[in-house]
Amino acid sequence: MRISVALCTRDGLPFVREQVASVLAQTRPADQLVVSDDASSDDTVRVVEAAVGAAGDAAPALVVLRNDPPLGVTRNFEQALLATDGDLLVLCDQDDVWEPDRLARLEERFRVEPGLDALFGDAVIVDGDGNPTGATLFGMVEVGGDELAAVESGAAAFEVFLHRNLATGATMALRRRLLDRAVPFPAHWVHDEWLAMLAAADGRLGVERRPLVRYRIHGGNTIGVVEPTLRRKIARVLERRGDRNRVLAHRGAELAAYLRSHRAPERVVALSRSKALFELRRARLPRVRLLRVGPVLILAARGDYHRFASQGPLDIVRDLLQPA
Repeated sequence: MRISVALCTRDGLPFVREQVASVLAQTRPADQLVVSDDASSDDTVRVVEAAVGAAGDAAPALVVLRNDPPLGVTRNFEQALLATDGDLLVLCDQDDVWEPDRLARLEERFRVEPGLDALFGDAVIVDGDGNPTGATLFGMVEVGGDELAAVESGAAAFEVFLHRNLATGATMALRRRLLDRAVPFPAHWVHDEWLAMLAAADGRLGVERRPLVRYRIHGGNTIGVVEPTLRRKIARVLERRGDRNRVLAHRGAELAAYLRSHRAPERVVALSRSKALFELRRARLPRVRLLRVGPVLILAARGDYHRFASQGPLDIVRDLLQPA
């Protein structure tokens, strides 16, 4: 199985050197490393090229793409993935560190599970200096064992991901056949959520419970995990409504249209439409809080918050209390 690593960078110093070193130190070497740089103003690309060059004949084939102006995170990953030539494609952030056997473990999982299209997993959380904080990725985003079991069963994976995304791109790997049907990535989706959702729709999404990545939180992360503290949850309830639900409605509609055009089972198409309609109804809630009570209670009585809202009961409170 040929393995390609898709590394996206933007002003990646001082962490990219350590990340690339961990990629080059894999017990099962990568065959190709694609670096897509999003208009860095520092020496990120030079550092990567120097590290790969110093590895000599043991280094993977290197492809470097430079964007000016920047594409943004999702388009940059799309470009990097499309430039790969491997059978197994592994996503790579610029500021993490891989365990030495990450690629060996991923190759083994995909070899023994030929139906698997994509895999996501847990990670050890480290600080800016690379020191473990005692937290894990699944712990920070409050992933429950029942959710993971539902994904691993295959049959209920799509329902879990309609409820909320569990997959973080830095832990993901996928077969080329998934990329072939996933591009172009829709406008309202982040790359990792879109890839995981399509794999979940077919029941071909897996979980790697053993952490294979040290996920660095350093205060300058472009996107990624935020600790769900009580203060943050309260702040989300009290922030202005904005366009969040309208965007989620667009995402649900894009997903339903894609699944319908690719002749997915009617069950998942119908669920996607229901998700889009739920979010549209939330987006259209009255500006006056008192007038929201009736519509919100109707949605709650139908079980829509339980099925489709990422925070469940907390989103009921959110819809009732958020300022317009």
